[in-house]
Amino acid sequence: MTYFLQNLVNALQWGSFYALIALGYSMVYSILMLFNFAHGDIFMVGAYIGFGVASALVAFNSLGLVVLPGWLLLVLTILVSMLLTSFVGMLVERIGYRPLRDAPRASAAITGLMIGIILETGNLALLGAQRVRLPTMIQSVTYDLGGVFITNKKIMIVLVSLGLMLTLHQFVRRTKWGMAMRAMAYDYAVVPLMGVPLNKIAAMTFAIGSALAAAAGILYGVAYPVLDPYMGIVFGWKAFVAAILGGRGSIMGACLAGFLLGFIEIFVTMVFPSTLRDLIAYGIIMLILVFRPHGFFGEAYSARLRL
Repeated sequence: MTYFLQNLVNALQWGSFYALIALGYSMVYSILMLFNFAHGDIFMVGAYIGFGVASALVAFNSLGLVVLPGWLLLVLTILVSMLLTSFVGMLVERIGYRPLRDAPRASAAITGLMIGIILETGNLALLGAQRVRLPTMIQSVTYDLGGVFITNKKIMIVLVSLGLMLTLHQFVRRTKWGMAMRAMAYDYAVVPLMGVPLNKIAAMTFAIGSALAAAAGILYGVAYPVLDPYMGIVFGWKAFVAAILGGRGSIMGACLAGFLLGFIEIFVTMVFPSTLRDLIAYGIIMLILVFRPHGFFGEAYSARLRL
């Protein structure tokens, strides 16, 4: 039981990364019917922006120019990185996707892959191929709860992730812009005729999704400090699978699917060799999609609107 609970804690942390990244995929697909295959690399860009912001804040703190506690440095790193990465997302939408909005879906998908390669290559050109380490802003403290070891960083990662998910849910449900996003997801063709600004909604969607991906990247850097330019590839594809599994346009579905994928990956390694992790995880997801082809909370009408 102790081993099970320990892995449950690890699965919650791992699933938090997938869930935050999956939200960006789900939002873009629900509103614009686009698969933003560059989103995984935006997660990488957000992590590296966080590395730059954290390095600057820690340097200022050590020189006495800014005297702040470690937890406040981390909060500022997350907020500033989310803001800067949201501009990256809006730039990707404006340059890469907006001209192809009425093009075949395959063209937009290929464009997303190329944007991802550009982001990876740009990172390599600027910083080189060496991995970087996120500066330590808060010291790790381990709590022993009946043989289950939980660190303050794991608690923080799960709580911050859940807080961001809840904030997004409230934004979508209770604000005017959120209502416009939900309406656009329901009927992309008619809603702009009612006066809803499509370009603003699209830019906002990319900005929010990119900001959440940046938060995931920084939280990943806190848990696993080593960052590399290709870290977004695997996370991006797995979060994309989670978004599809959760159902088109469902925030709750993307979150649940992200945590489910994290749970499956962690608990599979309890029984089977780690080399079989992806095989078994994707096999389970494929079996779920056979019986739920629209995902956990997807609707059948969504497949007929723009295809």
